[in-house]
Amino acid sequence: MTNPMIRIHNMETDEVIDREATAEELAEWEAEKAAQAQKAAEEAARLSAKLAIYAKLGLTEEEINTLIS
Repeated sequence: MTNPMIRIHNMETDEVIDREATAEELAEWEAEKAAQAQKAAEEAARLSAKLAIYAKLGLTEEEINTLIS
């Protein structure tokens, strides 16, 4: 499998260079992607916990949406 391509566009000269990502760049991209997925999962867990607490308090869906937004 080939690595993803990286496009570098020099706006001053209008030169465009397409090249394969290096192993280091690919590893960095994958690590960032994993970190973003982890952050999204943590945020979803926090929201789920909040919703559970609101439901225990007997709030309506409309009241919950007002508090969350």
